[in-house]
Amino acid sequence: MTDTESSAPAGEVTITEHELAQCERANQTGRTPVVFVHGLWLLPSSWDRWAALFEDNGFTALTPGWPDDPETVEEAKEHPEVFAGKSIGEVADHFQTIIGGLEKKPAVVGHSFGGLLTQILAGRGLAAVSVAIDPAPFRGVLPLPISALKSGSPVLRNPANRNRAVPLTYEQFRYAFANAVSEAEAKDLYEQFAVPAPGKPLFQAASANLNPWTEAKVDTHNPERGPLLIISGEKDHTVPWAIANASFQQQQANNGVTEITEMEGRGHALTIDSGWREVADTALAFVQRFV
Repeated sequence: MTDTESSAPAGEVTITEHELAQCERANQTGRTPVVFVHGLWLLPSSWDRWAALFEDNGFTALTPGWPDDPETVEEAKEHPEVFAGKSIGEVADHFQTIIGGLEKKPAVVGHSFGGLLTQILAGRGLAAVSVAIDPAPFRGVLPLPISALKSGSPVLRNPANRNRAVPLTYEQFRYAFANAVSEAEAKDLYEQFAVPAPGKPLFQAASANLNPWTEAKVDTHNPERGPLLIISGEKDHTVPWAIANASFQQQQANNGVTEITEMEGRGHALTIDSGWREVADTALAFVQRFV
């Protein structure tokens, strides 16, 4: 794809009552907000334990959804069509609108495509500090490891999936997310967290280096980007070290603090599996250094 991609203007993005309430609460507390951004095949509830940890350490946590996200996994499975057609730009604008309602510039923490969105938001100067965990690639990130292609194949193998919502089978989830945990835990994670996801962001990321107008791009030079940490899971199939490190190399063009760390033995489910606390503590420590 090489045609211009367009996203909805920020002012036209619909913010839910729950998201408005989270903004109002953050402003009332006067504490530094931290905005959590989930990726594909997950919901905001995947951040619940992280939100509690950051709240316990003096932050006010916000867990917005992507536009039209259902509240529960059960609802998502009953109405998968609500995910269809969401683009990277549309979701980034949605989060920009939410951040625009905050009186303090927030920390932003994102996973997978949420990690890409985190970098987009930071590149727009909207983050005081940001953490991108196993972030999806953006324009300029060139490596395409076989495992990443296999992880994306449930969507990318059929061009019609661009405008569809696509669920993962357990076997696909096991490979893409839960390869570094036991079979029993993988099944539990699949039942507890996995939901359908829009196909469009994957097609956008896959074609980013061929499309000068792609929405899958990051302003890595903005001096207002703020400090950035990239966290990579050593055994991640979906975003292997080669992709995470290439993102880090692109981000080093920025004069701000840019760091990368690898979590030993961890896969793409590192934010939701039984070892989540180690990853969360790493992100928390980085955020605490700068706010």
